Amino acid sequence: MPSPASLVEPAGPLPSHTTPAGLQTMAELRRRRLVVIALNLSTYAALMAGLAVVLGAGGWSIVDLLILACVAVAAPWTVLGFWNAAFGLWLLHGAADGLQRVAPFARAGDADEPLRLSTAVLMTLRNEDPARAMARLRVVKESLDAAGHGHAFAYFILSDTSRPEVAAAEETAVETWRRSTSDPERIVYRRRATNEGFKAGNVRDFLERWGDGHDLMLPLDADSLMTRDAIVRLVRMMQAHPRLGILQSLVVGAPSRSAFARIFQFGMRAGMRAYTFGSAWWIGECGPFWGHNALVRIAPFKEHCHLPVLPGGPPLGGAVLSHDQVEATLMRKAGYEVRVLPLENGSYEENPPTLFDFSVRDLRWCQGNLQYLRLLDLPGLLPMSRFQLVWAILMFLGVPAMTLLVALAPLKLLDGEDPAAFPGALAAALYVAYLLMYLSPKLAGLADVLLTPGGVRRYGGAGRFLAGAAVEIAFSFLVGAVTTFRLTLFMGGLLVGRSIAWDGQTRDAYGIAWGDAARGLWGPTLFGLAVGLGLAVLSPAALLWSLPLTLGYLVAIPFTVLTASPAMGERLTRWGLCAVPEEIDMPPELAAVRAG
Repeated sequence: MPSPASLVEPAGPLPSHTTPAGLQTMAELRRRRLVVIALNLSTYAALMAGLAVVLGAGGWSIVDLLILACVAVAAPWTVLGFWNAAFGLWLLHGAADGLQRVAPFARAGDADEPLRLSTAVLMTLRNEDPARAMARLRVVKESLDAAGHGHAFAYFILSDTSRPEVAAAEETAVETWRRSTSDPERIVYRRRATNEGFKAGNVRDFLERWGDGHDLMLPLDADSLMTRDAIVRLVRMMQAHPRLGILQSLVVGAPSRSAFARIFQFGMRAGMRAYTFGSAWWIGECGPFWGHNALVRIAPFKEHCHLPVLPGGPPLGGAVLSHDQVEATLMRKAGYEVRVLPLENGSYEENPPTLFDFSVRDLRWCQGNLQYLRLLDLPGLLPMSRFQLVWAILMFLGVPAMTLLVALAPLKLLDGEDPAAFPGALAAALYVAYLLMYLSPKLAGLADVLLTPGGVRRYGGAGRFLAGAAVEIAFSFLVGAVTTFRLTLFMGGLLVGRSIAWDGQTRDAYGIAWGDAARGLWGPTLFGLAVGLGLAVLSPAALLWSLPLTLGYLVAIPFTVLTASPAMGERLTRWGLCAVPEEIDMPPELAAVRAG
């Protein structure tokens, strides 16, 4: 077994003029951040100034002020998304050394040298399908063993399962796996009686029991899968740079038979690379941590990344739910870099198969991110790390602002303004500009594929790729309407103490009955009917303009039933529509999971 983490810690003081790993100068990162701040503030100011001209054309009303406030809260996330996408597309196709500027540590992954560090591969479970989860972990082990790297890895199944029948199935699956391998001592199963601290508590228990025996840990979720090459490259990067504390891979969706997941991850796949490339360029050493499919240096994580218990009870008190980004800020505070490798590099997850499952996941993230309100005063955080927490909060604070903005649209038409004095051309230009900024990560990602030699071939050809892009853009507007409404109601519930339970997630495609869809979505449907009827009566033209934002409410029920239908998923698969590259050319690890 390779040496423990303490033997690879660098000696001597850290240079103050560079990042902790010496990868970039702080002066260079400050210049980049000033450029990003200037561009975002100027774009935001121009957008708000133009909106003020439109709203104030006939004098100010309470509705005008509310609309201005809603856009003021919702727009920052959209504006930054636009600039991240723009920078990302430039770095991918306009700069000769884009990857070096964004990820100067990446070249170390290509070095052909043995693995000297010991990595613990963790799979955290809570009431998940044991056979499904274990199959993924088993494929990872077999792939690494086959390449001669088995000595550098150990495997830990960390269960917080509360259902006795699932726990029994876990134990049976692990024992079956251990009996089938020549080195069963490398496979450890542990089940906690309670899930104190949730997933972060589960990992903390591992650190206290086994952390000192390993240098790195690779946390995986029950739906995670990483290829051998992806893992080995990341380990080599961590070996070359001992002050890399967390190295996050770019996680993409695996091929799915669910229509909903298939369309969703097609859009994420197209948009995430350019967006992440752009954001990593200026975020630098204060990068993101998504809690899985990332390498973490155990020694500093164990010592410095203890999560505080928040005062009060749920929903915003108690254990931190969205632990990953807080751990990233604490790792950076401790003098280690947190980086993301913004490449499609063999790191996969599965996405929720229906709108209901997707919405539940969003609600969990919402509650966890809003807990950051109580963490903003953590002492010693770097300004960029504190910004990361603020940004995670703003992602969800903009949701009720957009819902209220839609509700205010009919009321704006009752202001009694003179149509001749209304700056319609400017209003239309601002509206279209905002929608394009909202779509910019997707559009930049589509442009990236089109500009990359052989890019569309990986998606099944230009025709299928462009058709899939059109389907996904329409899909994203429909999903956005329903999820923002449900999130808005949930955030209102948080104010009166409502909370959400964290449990196992559904992964496989399944149908949703019309009655179940109606019971779950009558709220957004009635909301959409009220807004739509109001606009139709007052101004049919305004109703047509509003459809990108309002149609999703009106068709929520049939949309949910259709995208959950296994038959629709099979049809899209047969047509090759919204296919990801791994469906066209499947890596051995994904093929092994599917065959199993």
